[in-house]
Amino acid sequence: MERDERSKMLGEMPMGKLIPKVSIPIMISMLVQAMYNVVDSIFVAKYDPNALTAVSLAYPVQMLMIALSVGMGVGINSLISRKLGERKREDAQAAAWNGMLIELGGFVLFCLVGLFLARACMGMVVSDNLADAELIRETGTRYLHIVTTYSLGVFMAVLMERMLQSTGNTTLSMLTQIAGAVTNIILDPILIFGYLGLPSMGVTGAAFATVIGQHVSALTGFLLNQKKNPELRLALRDFRVNRGILRGILAVGLPSTIMQAIASVMNVGMNGLLSSFAEGNAAVNVLNVYFKLQSFVFMPVFGLGNGMVAIIGYNFGARLKSRVYQAVKTAWIWCAVILAFGLALFQLFPNALMSLFESGDSTSEITLAMTRMGVVALRIISLHFLIASVGICLSNCFQAIGKGTYSLIISLCRQLLVLLPAAWLLKQAFGTVDAVWWAFLIAELVSAVLSLLLYRKVDREIISRL
Repeated sequence: MERDERSKMLGEMPMGKLIPKVSIPIMISMLVQAMYNVVDSIFVAKYDPNALTAVSLAYPVQMLMIALSVGMGVGINSLISRKLGERKREDAQAAAWNGMLIELGGFVLFCLVGLFLARACMGMVVSDNLADAELIRETGTRYLHIVTTYSLGVFMAVLMERMLQSTGNTTLSMLTQIAGAVTNIILDPILIFGYLGLPSMGVTGAAFATVIGQHVSALTGFLLNQKKNPELRLALRDFRVNRGILRGILAVGLPSTIMQAIASVMNVGMNGLLSSFAEGNAAVNVLNVYFKLQSFVFMPVFGLGNGMVAIIGYNFGARLKSRVYQAVKTAWIWCAVILAFGLALFQLFPNALMSLFESGDSTSEITLAMTRMGVVALRIISLHFLIASVGICLSNCFQAIGKGTYSLIISLCRQLLVLLPAAWLLKQAFGTVDAVWWAFLIAELVSAVLSLLLYRKVDREIISRL
């Protein structure tokens, strides 16, 4: 997309057309990503319920890696979009190069974790209360070692996706994610169960399928950026370390990273709390299954948010106040519709959703407990979906205008300061797993109120003065 055409689209196209044009390709790619996450867990669950438990308990560390890559990607996307809105193309290119430097640093960090700390990490999250704890610890260590040591693909894939998104090339961004996700989905059953003459690798196969898919996504994104994204085409002669640009990326990227890393801390806390129940293995698996299933609903919403960051960032940089307001309103409507659909799905078909994750032995004790517990969990937790639309949309707005700290505050309240204490109090008061799930609704209500208060402050002090 040429510069003038892109600028005209982001700055002039009616918001009712612009948001779907920019966001739908990202939403489709995120939906495909969600499908790969779910399919991955389905295959692992059918291989062995204990394998699903191992991957579930390794997932918080993997989430930290994703949090760093995606969090910095948000900072890169936001800064590039604002610089392009200000007609500062050289600064936008500098943001891309310095963003790559940051993402490479993230890869080195997690490569070291995989090489030296994978076993220690699993030792911290696998409770001795669980059945087959040592087997789960060993299986999770193998999985974690692979997905972190070979994590270059995920860091580079995120960078390329955000570079394409920031210039309005969201269809190309969609293709990068689809390429990786489809590769992963194809390789999963082949490597896990040993088809096409290959040995059965179980969880190790799932890990290799994941990293291969990530590298395919990164390579696809690089080629598309070089050939189809002239504004941010990478050339070594343009690379310069720019402290001002680095600070600009980190100002949004660090709060966003911490915000997403909070999800990992929350996951560890919830796993620890659930492990203390008599049916701890089943409860941990239910939480993991919920997060996989809800990604079908929330991944498109997060894709919408990525498009929203680019649109609001551009119009904020161009000082087009009315279009900033229009973007927030239109994106919230889209978000609410998607989450309402998700609410209906979880309320009406929880049995069908849980049946996807039954092991080969559907009569096993863990499988039966998972299904029984999961139906109740899906119906209770999904009650917060519509309320979540407020916090998600406003959080993306804060990121787009450079107020990433506000998004961090919202996430802290939702996932740590309210959710975990509420879950613990509900456990103490009622002593049942089912009671714990209500903590999600309580946390989202508090988050929505706080989001509205912070938006009122931002509007009064910044947006209204454009």
